[in-house]
Amino acid sequence: MSRGRTSPPPAAQVDWGYFLDVDGTLIEFANTPDAVHVDEALLGLVSRLHQQCGGALALVSGRALLDLEWRLGSLRLPIAGQHGLERRDAAGAMHVHGAPTAAMAAIRLRLQTVRERHPALLLEDKGMALAVHYRQAPALAGALHRLLRRLIEAADEPLQLQTGKRVVEIKPLGFDKGTAIEEYLAEPPFKGRRPVFIGDDATDEHGFAVVNRLRGLSVKVGPGPTEARYRLRDVAAVRAWLSDATKEGKP
Repeated sequence: MSRGRTSPPPAAQVDWGYFLDVDGTLIEFANTPDAVHVDEALLGLVSRLHQQCGGALALVSGRALLDLEWRLGSLRLPIAGQHGLERRDAAGAMHVHGAPTAAMAAIRLRLQTVRERHPALLLEDKGMALAVHYRQAPALAGALHRLLRRLIEAADEPLQLQTGKRVVEIKPLGFDKGTAIEEYLAEPPFKGRRPVFIGDDATDEHGFAVVNRLRGLSVKVGPGPTEARYRLRDVAAVRAWLSDATKEGKP
């Protein structure tokens, strides 16, 4: 995993296939997931690029798909939510890997008791995954990670720990942003295109690995070690780079 400085990606092209993380990539982080703001400028940018690249643009996020749809309003796009556990393809068909289980319900009850003792924590039930945000209580990070590992070890089904920026999550084993990207690339209009994945977090490293293997463009947003081959400084830089592909006269 590279820890050095990586260069900006080459100029964006409309004949590529785009896979975009949301929080920390297209929009800035907020203190809570509900507090993020999806502005009209971003919606316009994403809509233009989606049209100009023939529909080969998908959002690939840790958020639940319904949450993303609500924030996008009338804008309809291919979307993968919950780190690939649910996915809407370019034709509008839904693909869901798994369902809420008894083991996850028991873990949710355990985490609710932890949340009651530590009100600064935020428990987010995404449906098939459970996330605990500790942005307001960073001192609890170590204890939370240890607790969730114990809960996974005690579960009677295959689960995995997913870490992110001030968040730790339990979800079913075997699906991630990389698997979601691979599924899209087997379908039109993504099939045969050079894949581009832009993300900012540890949850995006699965996607970077897939795109690297397929000789696409993996782009890390912000600092930190990564498998990505390219880097953009921040959300504003991501938007500027994507905007270049939508300018009139771009091939």
